[in-house]
Amino acid sequence: MADAIVLITAESDMIGEAARQIVELPGVKDVYSVAGDVDLVAVVSTDTFDDLASVIPDGIAKVPGIASTQTLMAFRTYSKEDDAAAFDLGGD
Repeated sequence: MADAIVLITAESDMIGEAARQIVELPGVKDVYSVAGDVDLVAVVSTDTFDDLASVIPDGIAKVPGIASTQTLMAFRTYSKEDDAAAFDLGGD
């Protein structure tokens, strides 16, 4: 699995429509409207790192109203659900 968090700056009058289009792209799990230096944050998960290229520069970045993106590649995932599942199986 290849996971990435994409920070997205959009034109102010296009934020909602851009978010709706982005969340429909294959590989995009969630899109959040946020406050701060960026307008949207997308969580992307694909089978391989090469697949991220079709989702981010060829998909998200080309949605009308998107001004820029910054991609953060995930190396490791930590979640409460994974920890709980390990304890249920008797893991330490």
